[in-house]
Amino acid sequence: MDVQTYLKRIQFPLSAAHIRPTFSCLSELQKQHLLHVPFGNLDVMNSVPIVLSPERLYEKIILRQREGFCYELNGLFCWLLCELGFSAHLVAAIVHAGDGKWSVDNSHATILVHLDQPYLVDVGFGDSARVPLPLTGEEREDISGIYRIIPYEKPGMYDLQKRTEDAWTVKNRFSITPKKLADFHAVCEYTQTSPESHFTSRRIVTQAIIDGRITLSGNEVTVTKKGQKNRFTVEEAEIPSFLRNSFGIVCHKER
Repeated sequence: MDVQTYLKRIQFPLSAAHIRPTFSCLSELQKQHLLHVPFGNLDVMNSVPIVLSPERLYEKIILRQREGFCYELNGLFCWLLCELGFSAHLVAAIVHAGDGKWSVDNSHATILVHLDQPYLVDVGFGDSARVPLPLTGEEREDISGIYRIIPYEKPGMYDLQKRTEDAWTVKNRFSITPKKLADFHAVCEYTQTSPESHFTSRRIVTQAIIDGRITLSGNEVTVTKKGQKNRFTVEEAEIPSFLRNSFGIVCHKER
């Protein structure tokens, strides 16, 4: 990995030599990553295999400036954090899909970073927290919502929750047991090939913007700014130019 090239990709204002493993640096790195690297599944929809090789992911996400999903984005970001001197490792989570339904066990890869205490840091979960979250139940708020992490009934397990109106909704449940990127190979294969995976059913690309979010789902676009949503449709022939202009993505279908 060329750390400086990675930092340029996320438009981080400091050089690697001036970065220290502090909370403020971690927060800024997370924010910049979310603002400049889209979450998405274009390779899945184009039947391009995603192989969890760090070098291949670096070439795709950083050098070719593409989008990715959790294994790719959090896998790379965890690597960057370690290169910058942070104590960080991947952990596995199960995503709550609503209506009492859950994703496949351990199908989400996210990151724990150890500073004065552990913090959950995620740049691969779509519309989610933009700040590091402590595991203490303390609430954290950003433009995307109010979040907290509380212990689950099983030791070593925690629930990431988001406040919705007057209630807390579980977004995912994670274990603090360290994982390696290779541990997600089998579930990554399932996620990109199974008809049961929501990543195989519809094109999705989404990226944070300063005051909201822009999302392409199929051919439908939702632009959220300061809580106000604007929706419109993009014709299929215009999708390549929309991806390029809105997300900086140039995607060629590989055969």
